[in-house]
Amino acid sequence: QDISEKLVNIAFLSVGSNLGNRKKNINLVKYKLEKKKIKIIKSSNNYESISWPNKNHPKFINVVLKVKTSLSEYQLIEKCLKIEKELGRKRVSTKKNMPRICDIDIIDYNGKVLNGANSQKLILPHPKMHNRNFVILPLFEISKSWIHPLKKISISKLLNSLEIEDLRTIKLI
Repeated sequence: QDISEKLVNIAFLSVGSNLGNRKKNINLVKYKLEKKKIKIIKSSNNYESISWPNKNHPKFINVVLKVKTSLSEYQLIEKCLKIEKELGRKRVSTKKNMPRICDIDIIDYNGKVLNGANSQKLILPHPKMHNRNFVILPLFEISKSWIHPLKKISISKLLNSLEIEDLRTIKLI
């Protein structure tokens, strides 16, 4: 085994669902993460937000999870994609942002910055997370000292930079 496999890595995952029993889907993701040796340290509450970019799609429920794992960032994304598939997510659609049973994104992995030039096209931190109310609010809830690894901006400043309309369209449930 490579020595890095024994290290404990801290990651933040954003989990969302807007199809079927959304709360059950989120709980299934948590269960499957734990079964795959991805330990959940903290979970935010559930937040409901409108679907983007099509507000007519069903609303999302989102959470942010703080996890620890011995997996590399590439192994972690593979496990997350496998869980999405196990829950019935199909990625064959040519349209982006369609309703889905579950969506799991790595928001941050050990504060690492990756530009997507690698073989798996992984970008860290998540390239759009700083604009998304459904990531910022739950992340703030569980990690008030978190700092964006690339922008070097605190989570509280990111929260304060959200448009008032973004704050009005999300609610704790």
